[in-house]
Amino acid sequence: MKQSSLFRADPMESRQNLLPKDGVAHYYPEFISHHSSAKLMTQLVESLPWEEDRLLMFGKVVTTRRKVVWIGDPKCDYTYSGIKRQSQKWTAELLLVKGQLEDLTKSKFNSCLLNLYHDGLDGMGWHSDDEKELDAKSPIASLSLGATRKFAFRHKKDKTTHSLLLENGSALIMHSPTQEHWHHALLKTKKIDEPRINLTFRNITPNDQ
Repeated sequence: MKQSSLFRADPMESRQNLLPKDGVAHYYPEFISHHSSAKLMTQLVESLPWEEDRLLMFGKVVTTRRKVVWIGDPKCDYTYSGIKRQSQKWTAELLLVKGQLEDLTKSKFNSCLLNLYHDGLDGMGWHSDDEKELDAKSPIASLSLGATRKFAFRHKKDKTTHSLLLENGSALIMHSPTQEHWHHALLKTKKIDEPRINLTFRNITPNDQ
């Protein structure tokens, strides 16, 4: 997968902020081509150590259908939903995508959370990516592979909502202070029977700092 065939987004392509207030989010359709997206998705499914996602809810550990992998630099372990995950090593494909998203956002990322959704019955409830390890000033860059899914924002105070379809090969960039003021969710549906992989690139504080 050559770099020239992977990266397609023009930084001038998405100037419109998706959010009406208290945050900035930009959407880039076809950030990578559909051919490159399919190839990348196959590589990630076959090469990464996917695990069942576990959440701590009301003092009990709950296992979801969704599969996850946490990738990061050394000492970039991450705790979310009450579960600590140790970082796995970067692959060549993920480093390539990371570099292109860093070029787009003019920011650096040292970690990536990958979620594998088997079909529309796998989703993600309302939440914010605001854990203490995360650099609150750094954007979060999300890349979607596979099935098109509905993604929604909901303002924490007045419950204003906005939704969009995350298409195959698209990128969504959420800038500060979006996580402070908005929840987001990947909505479930019975109409989709195809898988999707989402990659969210982040910058977190290494464990020794």
